[in-house]
Amino acid sequence: MKTRNFDLIAFDWDGTLFDSTQIIIRCIQEAVRDVGGTVPSDKDAGYVIGLGLMQALAHAAPDVPIEKYPALNERYRHHYSIHSNDLSLFEGVLPLLDELKSRGHLLAVATGKSRRGLDEALHSVELKGVFDGSRTADETAGKPDPLMLHELMAEFDLAPERILMVGDTTHDLQMALNAACPSVGVSYGAHEPEAFVALGPRHVAHSVQELRDWLMLHG
Repeated sequence: MKTRNFDLIAFDWDGTLFDSTQIIIRCIQEAVRDVGGTVPSDKDAGYVIGLGLMQALAHAAPDVPIEKYPALNERYRHHYSIHSNDLSLFEGVLPLLDELKSRGHLLAVATGKSRRGLDEALHSVELKGVFDGSRTADETAGKPDPLMLHELMAEFDLAPERILMVGDTTHDLQMALNAACPSVGVSYGAHEPEAFVALGPRHVAHSVQELRDWLMLHG
């Protein structure tokens, strides 16, 4: 077996593994509309994907007063729950994860979702036992704080250079940079890949197949 360059590959969830970007944008906009705030553009709503929920909503709706944050949170969750059955993994993700497992990589999720939200997303039989670890924003710290990756390093006793972070936002890649971990960006999620350049990813993949090909050669 080819020597692994990375022992653990940590994936962001929404927009990287899970095809949810457009639904999240719509849910943020509807939640802000419900509480009377200025509805953010698609670009502004998409920018906050990957952050912790309350951090994201506060950034997307700066004119909503803090006392309305609980209602904003509740309305976002309401709209998201309506669309939960519309969401799915990107085509090719399951074979990719299986192939990485067969090569001996540890797999983890590092996400801005809540623990409850991630556990609900992982309830699928197809995903049981796939991930060796996971960290969420509400139990650690929101991106780009490196705490998620620091905790994974500690859990698996790995040096930063042995963990690869894969994500679709600048928040993911900045978190990796802050943790001194290498990263790979994907361009099919929430952020435009031009913004990735300054954060020094090893590669930017434009499809799951391209991500798979790069990981098979360099992972």
